[in-house]
Amino acid sequence: MFFEHSPQVWAQHPTLVAGVLYAEGVAGKPRAELPLAELLGSARRRLDGTTEAAFAEIQAWRRAFGRMGLAPTRYRCASESLLRRLRTSGDLPRVHPLVDLGNAVSAAYAVPVGILDVDRCGGGIEVRQARGDERYLTFGGVEEHPEPGEVIFVDPLGRAHARRWTNRQSGWSAVGDDTRTVLVVVEAMHDAAGRDVPAVLDALAAGLRHGWDAPARTRVLTPEEPRFEA
Repeated sequence: MFFEHSPQVWAQHPTLVAGVLYAEGVAGKPRAELPLAELLGSARRRLDGTTEAAFAEIQAWRRAFGRMGLAPTRYRCASESLLRRLRTSGDLPRVHPLVDLGNAVSAAYAVPVGILDVDRCGGGIEVRQARGDERYLTFGGVEEHPEPGEVIFVDPLGRAHARRWTNRQSGWSAVGDDTRTVLVVVEAMHDAAGRDVPAVLDALAAGLRHGWDAPARTRVLTPEEPRFEA
């Protein structure tokens, strides 16, 4: 399993800070209660009296989406969508314990967190611009083709595991009841990203240890060392 960003992505988004976490042994229900209430409570306190649009983390992704030619209020990064839902409805839906943990950490830190089932990733993921012939599977089971130039997560089989970078994950590698090994991707572009991305990785690793007693490997990627292998 590998994960990397293309040189073009690093060049076009020089403020990007990317981190990855790899963990095995996360099948089944957690053995202990996950810290969802604490994490979501932190997000709610930060939202008190303001909106997610004011957060530096979200503003940085909006600028990145603008550079990609995407309307930032039409296509939101994953963490903005979660915070918006938390602010308007008061809670986040429960999907799967691993996803719930990732969503809660993402909301608490206002940073996109993507969780991929390693066994469904085709051997590796590259974040690059789409050619347009890649195949993307919606959660509803419909296949789409990303637009040429769109930033995607793509495997060696030509399957896109995310569209519009951090906007929408694919059904190809969605976490399910049979998931045993995960690759978690954390990406940020704001000024404090160099501090916050490692903190997000630590929070995710702590949650996996607490819930599944699963050790995790983490790494922060750079343009000089852009590739993670497991």
